[in-house]
Amino acid sequence: MTNRSFRSVGARTLRRTLTAYGLAVVLPAALALVMLGLDPGTATGPVPVPSVKAGRPEQVPATPLLLLSITVVVAMAHLGGAVFRRLGQPRVIGEMAAGIVLGPSLLGAVWPGAHALLFPSAVMPYLNLLAQFGLAFFMFLVGMELRGDLLRGRGRIAVLCGQASVAIPFALGVALALLIYVPLATAPVGFPVFALFIGAALSVTAFPVLARILLERDLFHTPTGALTVTCAAIADVTAWLLLAVAVTMAKGSSPAEALRTFGLTLAFAAVMAGVVRPLLARLLRRGLSQEATLPIVIVGLLVSGLLTELIGIHLIFGAFLFGALFPRDGDVRLRRVRERTQDFTTSFLLPPFFAFVGLNTQIGLLSRDLTMWSWCLLILVVAVAGKVGGVLVIARPMGVPGREALRLGVLMNCRGVTELVILSIGLSLGIITQALFTMLVIVALVSTAATAPLLGLLDRWDARRDREAPGGRPGESGGNAGDEGDEGPVDAGDAGEAKMVRPV
Repeated sequence: MTNRSFRSVGARTLRRTLTAYGLAVVLPAALALVMLGLDPGTATGPVPVPSVKAGRPEQVPATPLLLLSITVVVAMAHLGGAVFRRLGQPRVIGEMAAGIVLGPSLLGAVWPGAHALLFPSAVMPYLNLLAQFGLAFFMFLVGMELRGDLLRGRGRIAVLCGQASVAIPFALGVALALLIYVPLATAPVGFPVFALFIGAALSVTAFPVLARILLERDLFHTPTGALTVTCAAIADVTAWLLLAVAVTMAKGSSPAEALRTFGLTLAFAAVMAGVVRPLLARLLRRGLSQEATLPIVIVGLLVSGLLTELIGIHLIFGAFLFGALFPRDGDVRLRRVRERTQDFTTSFLLPPFFAFVGLNTQIGLLSRDLTMWSWCLLILVVAVAGKVGGVLVIARPMGVPGREALRLGVLMNCRGVTELVILSIGLSLGIITQALFTMLVIVALVSTAATAPLLGLLDRWDARRDREAPGGRPGESGGNAGDEGDEGPVDAGDAGEAKMVRPV
C-alpha cells in the first residue's frame, strides 16, 4: 500500500474518531451543561430525614445490645451472599439484599418488635460509624484495583467507550432531574446540585463487582474483558470526579468557598502524587515486613480520609486516591497485606454499611402511591438505556461487532455497591429524600442482578448462532477491537495480578 493510501486510511480513521467523540461525549456534555442552567420550578418533595438520628446523651446502647446488632448484621450479610452465590449471582447482591431484609421494608413490617429490639435509634450512630470505616476501606481497595496499566495502551475504543458510558447517562440523568425535581426533591436543595448528583449516580459502574463477574466467567483474559475493564476504570474515575463536584457544591455556602475546596482538593491530589507516592515506594523498597506494611496502609488510608473531610469533601475520596496512588510492584508481601485488608473489610466492615443502607430503604414509601412506582420505573429505564445505549452508540461506529458491543454495554450497566456508596452520601447530605433513595437502591439492585442473566442469555445466543453458521468460530468473539493492534488480551503478569485480587 502506498504512503498516500496510508494517509487516506489514517485521515478517515481520525475523522471517524472525532465525529464519534463529538456525538457521544462532547454533545451530551454540552447539553447537560445547558440543562443545568434551566429552572424546573420549585421542589415540593418531602423534607429529607437524616440518615442518623441524634439520640439523647443518656441513650448509649449497652454493649450486649450493640454486639447483638452487629452480629446479626454480619451473619445475615454472609448468609445472603452465600445464597445468592449459589443462584449464580455475585455475593454482593445477597449482601445488599440482606440489608434490605433487616430494614423497615421487611423485618420492620413483618416483625416490628424484633426490628425495634435489634436496631433502636441509639444503635444507629454506631452502625453508621462502622459503615463509614467500611466505605473508607472499600474505596481504598477499589482505588488499588484501578491499575495504571489498564488506562494506557488499550486503544482509542476503550477511551471513547469509557467516556461515552459516562457522558450519555449523565446527560440523561440531568434531563431526568428536570422531570423529577419538582415532585421528588426538596426546596432547600438547588437544582444544579440535585441534577449533578442524579447524573453522577446514573453514570457509575461497579468496578469491583464487574471485575469479579469477568473473573468468574473466564472473560478477564479475553479482548472483551480487557476492553471492559479499561472502560470501567475510565468511567469510574470520571463519575467520582462528577460526584466530588456535586458534594463540593452541596457543602459550599458560597462560590468562593467552593473554589477554595476545589483548590485544596487539587493541592491534596498533587501532594499525594508528587510526595506521598514516591515516599511510599521508597519505604516499600527497603524491605519492610508485612507486619510493618499493614499499619502504613491503615494509617495512610485514615489520614487521607481525614484530610479530605477537613477540606470539605467526603472521606471516601481521600481513601480512593490513596489506593489509586499506592505503589504496586508485584511484591508478595503487598499482595498479602491487600488480601488481609480485603478479608477484614468484606467480612466485618462492609456488612454494617449494607445494613445501614437497608435501614434507610423504605419500600413502603413507594407502595402508598402508584405514581412513585412509575417514577421508579422511569429512573430504571433511563439508567439502563443510558449505560447500554451509551456504549452501543460509540462502540458500533468504531467497529466493535454488535454482539460484543451489547455485551460490553450489559457489563457496564452493573452498578453494585459503588452505587450504594454514592446514594448513602446523597442521603447523608440531604440531597435526596428517603423515597428517592429507595428508588435508586432498587435501580442499583435490579441493574446489578440483571448482569449475570443477561450475559448468560447472550452466551446462549452466540452459541446458537455459531452452531447454525457454517464455518463459524465457536467461543468468545470479542475481537474487533482489532481494528487497532493494541486491544489484545491481558498479558500473563496482569492476569496473575487479577487473580490475586478478589473484588468485593
